[in-house]
Amino acid sequence: MEQDLTPKNTISGNEAPGEEIHQADYLDTLFPHENRNYEQYGPGALAFLGDAVFTLVIRLLIVRKHDRQAYKLHNEASHLVRAGTQSRMIRALEPHLSEEEAAVYRRGRNSDPKNTAKNATRDEYLDATGFETLIGYLYLNGRKERMLDLIAMGLKETENEI
Repeated sequence: MEQDLTPKNTISGNEAPGEEIHQADYLDTLFPHENRNYEQYGPGALAFLGDAVFTLVIRLLIVRKHDRQAYKLHNEASHLVRAGTQSRMIRALEPHLSEEEAAVYRRGRNSDPKNTAKNATRDEYLDATGFETLIGYLYLNGRKERMLDLIAMGLKETENEI
């Protein structure tokens, strides 16, 4: 028997107020998964996702501000997504983190990753891993507004406004 791959919900743009289908819900509809206990995800998996999400946010902000050649966009994004910048951001954000957020950050920072960034100290790399772990955790738990608030605050407090 053939599997029906027709989406059960669609985002048409014509939904009535209060009936919007959120993208995360739509993703779950299209690609259901069993494990939703993100607290049990390892810091490596959370940092892996957090790195991608943070990079996407930075790239979106840069493209919205500048319409220029890709290599120039890449150079600007690279400056902001590197470990040293992320380390400075999380250091500036630490006083603003909830107990839960601080625990997630520490869990990522203390995960003892086997790799290091080529242009960062070990401490900067560990800070960046903790930062990415927190970003991934917030994203998976549907706390995207808080995630974006922290990114905006971190950029502002480290004078890296886009």
